[in-house]
Parts: sequence; structure tokens; C-alpha cells
Amino acid sequence: MTESNGAAAPDQREEYGSSGQEGQARHDGPVGPDGQREEVPDWEKRFRAPRVSLPDWAEDAPDRSLFVSNATGTYELYAWDRATGEQRQVTDRPNGTTDGVLSPDGAWIWWFDDKDGDEFGVWRRQPFAGGPDELAVPGLDASYPAGLALARDGRTAVVGRSTDEDGTTIHLARAGEAPVEIYRHRESAGVGGLSYDGSLIAIEHTEHGDAMHSALRVLRPDGTAVAELDDTKGGAVELGLEVLGFAPVEGDTRLLIGHQRRGRWEPLVWDVATGTETDLALDLPGDVSAEWYPDGSGLLIVHGFEARSELFRYDLAAGALERIDTPPGTVSGATARPDGSVEYLWSSAAEPSAVRSTTGRVVLDPPGMRSPGSVPVEDVWVEGPGGRIHALVQRPAGASGPLPTVFDIHGGPTWHDSDSFAAGPAAWVDHGYAVVRVNYRGSTGYGRAWTDALKHRVGLIELEDIAAVREWAVSSGLADPERLVLTGGSWGGYLTLLGLGTQPEAWALGIAVVPVADYVTAYHDEMEALKAMDRTLLGGTPEEVPERFEASSPLTYVDQVKAPVYISAGVNDPRCPIRQIENYVKRLQARDAVHEVYRYDAGHGSLVVDERIKQVRLELEFAERHLGRTAAARG
Repeated sequence: MTESNGAAAPDQREEYGSSGQEGQARHDGPVGPDGQREEVPDWEKRFRAPRVSLPDWAEDAPDRSLFVSNATGTYELYAWDRATGEQRQVTDRPNGTTDGVLSPDGAWIWWFDDKDGDEFGVWRRQPFAGGPDELAVPGLDASYPAGLALARDGRTAVVGRSTDEDGTTIHLARAGEAPVEIYRHRESAGVGGLSYDGSLIAIEHTEHGDAMHSALRVLRPDGTAVAELDDTKGGAVELGLEVLGFAPVEGDTRLLIGHQRRGRWEPLVWDVATGTETDLALDLPGDVSAEWYPDGSGLLIVHGFEARSELFRYDLAAGALERIDTPPGTVSGATARPDGSVEYLWSSAAEPSAVRSTTGRVVLDPPGMRSPGSVPVEDVWVEGPGGRIHALVQRPAGASGPLPTVFDIHGGPTWHDSDSFAAGPAAWVDHGYAVVRVNYRGSTGYGRAWTDALKHRVGLIELEDIAAVREWAVSSGLADPERLVLTGGSWGGYLTLLGLGTQPEAWALGIAVVPVADYVTAYHDEMEALKAMDRTLLGGTPEEVPERFEASSPLTYVDQVKAPVYISAGVNDPRCPIRQIENYVKRLQARDAVHEVYRYDAGHGSLVVDERIKQVRLELEFAERHLGRTAAARG
């Protein structure tokens, strides 16, 4: 339902840079009746073009890296030996693999093995140079992952697990020994990090019952507590903390954390041995995250503000902040290398993503088909009921309104749309639509109060902001009010169905991808960590606050839906389970409402490129059937 860390969903968002390891022939069009190959349209090329993630590298063997690529047409893990240039595919599963970790010594690749995208599985490992997979932690049953930290000794791992029966458990596992439980609680928690020498384990927990704001605890390997930090108590509002990593220096007990004490995310250095907190107080207006430079002398700062991001180096001794030059757009990942250079994954709405370096080179750029670009994004600010709303707008080059317009609503809900490359919105633009993306209340990147506004009136608050931006889009002459499409995936799919029922006159069409449709049933069927999030958002369980679940459930308003509805869903989805979607569809069927449903054999989205293209094609065709062809599509 809500999204959390774990397996990536590159079919939903463009999170990977330009890359490739296959010939051009793969991307040729299908053979037509005359035996000639048909031209592949640009929108499809954007999905097919090979991409890679930001490479992770082994701390004690920095020439050994791990990345994700769609080179075979399915997102899988790849090992890369930088010294020799050799790359090899590590995993090969029908539904893809994206969750992998490289051990600090570079000897092993750990990867999470679930069944058909259901996110419930076990960790396996494989030698970096290749060889058979083996069960990484014998003695631990299948579960949802709740973090993983690998020690430098090559023998020790800290494994977080989540199940409906046990809540969250954290285990210390040493090679040749049975895993030992060192933490257990019914509320959600996760492994945050492991100190350089393996003597300290940082965890994030929500024992206080607020899944949106974590507290921190540092444990010894035997499970005894060393230090606690909790910003959720004693103030007028609850504040969250996050683990950013222990100092990468032997004997160093400093832990880099993120806090919200000034109304936004900022880094702070906490010495867990002495209790000393070093507040960096960076003079930057937006959210700030950080990671250590490999020698521990400085921090790599990622600053996100108003849907764009930039990089800095912060010298801890001098207290000096130095900007690292990056192009305007979005840095969706960055890492400092041992030589002091920085590698980062960058893109903009107009330019496809690539893994770049401050040395001036593109880090990973093997031959293959290049992704076509798209049009730049325009910033729009609209006054809403809860304050100024930031929206990002793309329109076909040279087009004037009013245009058929797609409101593409992001998931999360604690996420935000940014000036970054995305194949989905670009496909709509290619077909003559304007695309509007709204960073509604609940979105990250605009301060703690904006994100935390999403409570109790869940869904309805976001739709108030979307309605305000819709009014702007129509009154400004951008959008044709008779051809407005509401769409989104995950939480965005939920808002789509809720919006079609609560704002039935506002939308001409709805396309909901892996949505929440029946909130009560979704709660009972979803993974335990998301139940905790829903209890936080709505203030209790469906039994404790039934009126809130009813008010926020699309099923409550299904009989008011007037627009044609298209729904796509993964039958193995643990976040937005299939049963609650079927309940909604049955209600549509009962009154002969215009709708179509597409079910596919995967989880919360698909990692198979052909499947993702099929889904987008079905969405475009559904819109054409009900709204007519646009001038761009005809031409």
C-alpha cells in the first residue's frame, strides 16, 4: 500500500542511468505483414533502452561493484570488476531481482530471493567471481526484509526480518553458527548500520507506535543497549530520526544520523560512546541527507529543494561547505570514492539518467540503444487549502492549450515528484497530452509539517491539493476540462480511485495502477510494516477507527464513479493485495460501470521491460478509446 525501502520499482520510476550490454537488434520493431521490421516508437524505446543503477562498491575492495541493469529485458543484479572491466550477470529470475548487497571485503554478493514479486523470501549469496548460490543464513525462515548489515570480517551479518506473527526481529548471524535473535518487537523496526569493527549495531524502531517517526537504539552484538536517541517524546510534535551510517574508521564510535528538529531533514553526528551530538546546522533551505567520505574526514551532502537536488562536501574539521558542480536536475544517488571523487546518478525531465563522476567522465556507458529524451518540466505554484502546492508540468513541444491532460499522481505517500527523467509521463507527452504531477500534502521535500499533514483524513487531504491544481490547469488554459485523466501507481493509484468517487464530475477517465481500492480489506491482507503505517496515518485499526477507514476508502464511493476506470494489479502484490481490488471490481460490475481490469503475474509492479511496455500500451489504448485520438497521436 504505502511504499518503503526494499526492492526498487524501476518500471514505475526512472531510477537507473543509461547503459547496456546487448546489441541493437534486440530493440528493432516487430515484423509486419510485409516481412519488414516496424519502427519502434520513442515512448517504447525509453523503456527498452539499457539502464544501470548507481554502482555500490565494496569498502575494502573498491574495484568490486554491484549494480542493477535491464540489459536482458529484465532488471537483474550485475557484478563489475573495475580493475579488469569485466561485468557479469549475477541473478536471473523470471520476475527480476533488484535487492542486493556487496560484502565489505568484496567476496560475496547477497541478494533477496522472493517468489514472483511477493517480497517474502530469504537472503542468498554468491561469490563475487561467480559460482552457485547458497542460503546466506541457514536457520532463518522466509520473511519480509527489514534491513541487512554485513561485517568486515566476512563471517557476520545482522539480518532484519518482518512477519505477521512476530512483528520485527533482528538476528546476529555468524558463519557456521545458528543465528541469534537480538531484538524483537510487534511494531516495525529495521537494521540501520554496523560499526567499522562490528561491535555496535544501530537500529531504527517505532516501539512508540508512530510508524512515520523512528527512534534510534544502538546495541552490542549480544543485544544489550548501548545508547538511545528518541525525538518522538517530550515535544509538541513527534520528530523522526534515521540512521545514515557509522564512521568508516576503526575504533570510531560516531554515528551519522538524520533528524527533523528544525522542521526538515538534516544530518547530525552522534558519538554513541560519549553521547555527544554535533549539530552541523547547514545553511541550506531544503531537506539534507549525507554519507561519510571513506576516510571519515568529511560528509557528502545531498540537498533536495523544490523538486531538484545538488551535492556538497562538508569538511568536519573546518566546518566548511563546498559545492560540487552538477547539472540542474535531480541527483537520485551519490557516493564518495576512496580517491575523493564522487559518483552520482543524475537526470532531468528532458535528459535520461546516467551515472556520472566529478572526474568528468560517465562511469557506466557501454554500447547499446540510447534512450530518447523528452521535454523539460515547468514549475507551477498554486495556492491550496494547506499552503502553496508545487506542481511539475510537461506539455508537447510547441503545443498550446487547452490540451488533454494527465494528472499523474506519485506514490508513497511520503515521496515526491522531481525534475528527473521518467518514461511514463514522457509516453503521454508523445501522444499529445500535457502531464501534471502534484507534490500534495504528505509529499517529502517541503518540510516536516507538509509531510506530516497527512493524518486521519487520509486521501481526502491529498485530493484537496490535487483539486486546487486541477482548477489552475483548467483556468490557465492548459487543460481541456472534458479530457482530464487521473492516474497513478500504488498510493497514486489509491488516490485515483478515491478521486474518481469523491470528485466524479472532475475527471473524464481514471487509470489506477496497483491501487488501494478497499482500505479495510487491504489493511487485513497487507504486510505487517504497512499495517503499522496505516495505524499511524488513520489513528488505529479498522476496528478502532472504522469511520476513518470508511471515509478514506475508495470502496465507500464506488457507486458515485462516473468516469471509465482502468485498473492493473499484480496478483502477488503484498502492498496492495489483489483481494481488495477484486472487491472493488465486483462493485463496478454490479452496476455495469465502464471499466477494464488487467491482472499480471508479479507483485507491486513488474521488473520485466516487455510487461511494463504492455501495461503502458494498454493504458494509452484505453484513453484513446474513451477520449479519442489526440492530434499528436494522429500525426
